[in-house]
Amino acid sequence: MNDFLQCCRNAIGGANVLTEAADTASYLTDQRGRFTGRALAVIKPGNTNEVAAIVKLCQQYQVPIVPQGGNTGLVLGSVPDTSGRAIVLSLTRLNRIRTVDPINNTMTVEAGCLLQQVQQAAADAGRLFPLSLAAEGSCTIGGNLSTNAGGTAVLRYGNTRELCLGLEVVTAQGDIMSSLRGLRKDNTGYALRDLFIGAEGTLGLITAAVLKLFPQPRAQVTALVALPSPEHALKLLNLAQAHCGSSLTGFELMSAFCLELVIRHFPQQRLPFEPSAQPSPHFVLLEISDSESAEHANSRFEDLIENALEEALVSDAVIATSINQSKALWQLRESISMAQAREGKNIKHDISVPISHIAEFIRVTDVLLQQAAPGCRMVTFGHLGDGNLHYNVSPPIGVTDTDFIAQQSAINRVVHDSVDRFHGSISAEHGLGALKRDEILRYKSPVELQLMRSIKQALDPDNLMNPGKVL
Repeated sequence: MNDFLQCCRNAIGGANVLTEAADTASYLTDQRGRFTGRALAVIKPGNTNEVAAIVKLCQQYQVPIVPQGGNTGLVLGSVPDTSGRAIVLSLTRLNRIRTVDPINNTMTVEAGCLLQQVQQAAADAGRLFPLSLAAEGSCTIGGNLSTNAGGTAVLRYGNTRELCLGLEVVTAQGDIMSSLRGLRKDNTGYALRDLFIGAEGTLGLITAAVLKLFPQPRAQVTALVALPSPEHALKLLNLAQAHCGSSLTGFELMSAFCLELVIRHFPQQRLPFEPSAQPSPHFVLLEISDSESAEHANSRFEDLIENALEEALVSDAVIATSINQSKALWQLRESISMAQAREGKNIKHDISVPISHIAEFIRVTDVLLQQAAPGCRMVTFGHLGDGNLHYNVSPPIGVTDTDFIAQQSAINRVVHDSVDRFHGSISAEHGLGALKRDEILRYKSPVELQLMRSIKQALDPDNLMNPGKVL
């Protein structure tokens, strides 16, 4: 492989071909620190033509490619296996905002741009790019597109696929497909864009995208409410949509144990409620974005909360009266994953079921998990408004992390089989990667799987694009 590596150095410069262990280590371990692979090299092209040149060399020498952005994925989709045959193709040097068109409400960005960078560029132009994730300071647009990321605003704006109008892609053969036209209507054949979004780099490499922008809201209002059950949360969602319509942009369900972990591990944060003799078992964080005024937004929200209290849907509520208070409420939500990590090992699930079945799914599956792992503690939170739950399982008190993780396959089977019975998906927004590649075989139909394999074979016949992921 020395000839291959030298050709890569000639193509993009020796400083961008990393082979020393000290230089490559951070690219080889997944975000949760549970798996470390090996790679022939980490290669960092600086533009689309250099990406294409590297892909052509990989075709010539039959070297597999593992594309990587911010390496924030949770399903082992952006790290290589242990064979050491593949390269990691880091796209972080492709980090330019190419154009912003506020009249067309679009922005063309490269795949290595951080999500936070894109959000700020939109804001600087007086526009909103609404994708929002806890990892927005480190995840990249290329990764968001390759996993069709969701986040907290899907209820109003949709997943990343809905926020993208066009792509630039380097194919498995090293050709460049550019459809960066920024059109909302283009009915001229197959939707090639949608093949690459959500494909986790298994069909081609996304190098740039045209993203949708939106007018900045004149006001955003946030509230945290306490309520008795997920059933009450669903009724509140229905009421909120009736009151607020499309201005309802966030509706996040959190179990009390989630926030208990946050307060335990981040004591500077606190719940904005007075202590109660009967603590609430569930909470919902709501946000509306108003195009008129702060007064109009507050009036609508106050009416909503008043009605919810009258109908006994909520037991307590706090409406943020400042930007800092709103940030503090969102910080409670965004700290759940970090708090759970500090608590110890856990078994994560990123699932979706029809919104109308979420409450029943939680009730039924909680019971099944207590039968399978008595005393397990449920960290249930997520985007109730779009049917996506992070349905995570922490070990019972007194059970070691090692002993609990040994039950992962059995616990996954309980959760995933229940998801399937409720006509849901075992991956809502994280993707399949290598972690769920075999698991999905139980739940997708043979016809779906065969169609997916046919597409893979047609676009990447040599199986060099992120092999071992998804399929």
